[in-house]
Order: sequence, then structure tokens, then C-alpha cells
Amino acid sequence: MEDYNRIIESLNVKYAKCRNVQIIKPFRMDNVRDVENTIILVNRGALRLDLQDDIVQAGEMLFIPAKSSVTMTYGVLAKPITINYESFLNNTDNCYEVNKTQEIKSLENENYTYLTFDAKIFDSVNFFGNLDIGAFKIRDEKIAFLLNSLFNEELHPAEGKERMIKLLTDSIAIEIIRYILRKRLFVEQLATNSTYFKDPRLINIFSYIRENIGEDLSNKKLADVAEVSEDYVGQYFKMLTGINPQDYIEYQRMEFAVNLLRTSKKSIKEIGNEIGYKDTAYFCRRFKMMFGIPAGKMRRREVPG
Repeated sequence: MEDYNRIIESLNVKYAKCRNVQIIKPFRMDNVRDVENTIILVNRGALRLDLQDDIVQAGEMLFIPAKSSVTMTYGVLAKPITINYESFLNNTDNCYEVNKTQEIKSLENENYTYLTFDAKIFDSVNFFGNLDIGAFKIRDEKIAFLLNSLFNEELHPAEGKERMIKLLTDSIAIEIIRYILRKRLFVEQLATNSTYFKDPRLINIFSYIRENIGEDLSNKKLADVAEVSEDYVGQYFKMLTGINPQDYIEYQRMEFAVNLLRTSKKSIKEIGNEIGYKDTAYFCRRFKMMFGIPAGKMRRREVPG
């Protein structure tokens, strides 16, 4: 339990957005992934994940960890249209509408409330994303209540809104971890994540990458930071985290890129340069390979994967 408490204490949870969307017609989206975690509460209707028989019913939730690639169908009451993510972004008005005014209980169409958020250990390691797990169903009244409370803060803003949203997002992240532990899900992956606390050299590497995301992050540089040999640093990093350091660095750079795309008006070239890609065309190819859409269209993203 102590390791799990340390994980929770080290988590930096950041709210991204919470929305309620009403479905105009059922639709299926292929191979969507994001740098943030997403939890979707089905209020009316249903969700189907990856064409499986297991359906997320009203009152249940679907949790999609950061970096997970999913294919999912909104609504199963009629035959859905199939659309890739890039095409969907050009035709959102045909599929759904965002509810910004109505109480959820008054809605008659199929509708879903979703939250996207970051949860990083030491503000560096994407906790749920680095568990290397797929999306999974949650049935938990407390988490559903917290999610509804968060949407109500967005719907009826009052004094202390930002503080309440932070508290509710923190609570949801912790309750998801508790749910995983209570249901004995992904125990091996959770145990692996505790290794982040057992070697300060690894924490130094994470911190250095975060603070120098646009600079030289070769294995030679990481070896200097960790005070190990260049030949050993890749093996050492993968042994503790399960991933190659250069793969981790690329994903961290893409996380920074997504954040800049959503929060700034910088050009694609400026963003690529800022995160360490001097060749804009190469940056764009890698971005689309990772997320399935061009970098510029990430600015328009509204509904969850």
C-alpha cells in the first residue's frame, strides 16, 4: 500500500475539459488516441469498444488511458456510420452537438459526459498511459457522481469554480486508481510503476527531459545526467520503465506539441522547432503517424476518443 500512496502523492493531476455531448446519429471512429486520459459516462444510450460484444450501458463509464488507441462506437441503437478521425473532425455537426445549457436529466437524445485530464508522476511520467493498458469499463456510483458534479460546475459556474474543478478532477483520478486496486486490475503494471520511486537517477532523467524538451536528448546526454555509461543508459531506462528512452522522448515531445497546438497560436513550424524537430515535414509525418490526424487538426479536437 505504501508504494501506491507514494504514487498518489506524487501525481500532478491537471483538468483539461469536461463536456456533455448529444448524439445526432450513431457513429464509429477508428484508431483514436490522445495524450490525455478520458473517462466517458453514458447517461443515455450505449458505447461499444473495438467492435466487442461488451457494451458500456447507461450508468457505466469507459476509461481510456492516455496513449491508448481505440476504435469505438457512439450509440448502438441503430446502424452507425463509420468515419475515420480526420474525416470526423470535418463533419462533427453531422454526428453530435455539445450541450452547454441543459441539465443532463432533461435530455432525451443519447448523450455522454466526458472528462479529459492529465495525471503525471513527478509531473513527468504519464501514470495511466505508462501502465500500457487498454480502455476498460467502470461501474462505480461515486466516480459517476463526481463526474456529474464536475459537469455541473461547468454548467453553472459559481464562486470558486476553478478550485472545485481541480478538487473534483483530483478526486476522480484517485478513485480510478482505487477502483483498479479494488478490482485487482493490472496489478503487475501497477507494481512496475512503483520502480520510479526506487532510483533517483531515473527521476533526474525524467526531470531533465521535461526541462530540455527541445534540446539534445541523445542517450549520451541522458547517460551524463544519470551518471551511467552511454552503452548502459538505454538498457537501464528500459529495465525500469519498460520502454526505450528515445521512444519515451518522442512521446513527451508530442505531448508538448499537442499542448501548444491547443493553447497557442504558434505555427506548426514554430512548434516543431520548439520541441526539437528542425525538419517540419518530418515532425508532421511523425505526428500524424502517432495520432492519425495532421497536427493542425488537433487544434479542433472536441469529443473524446
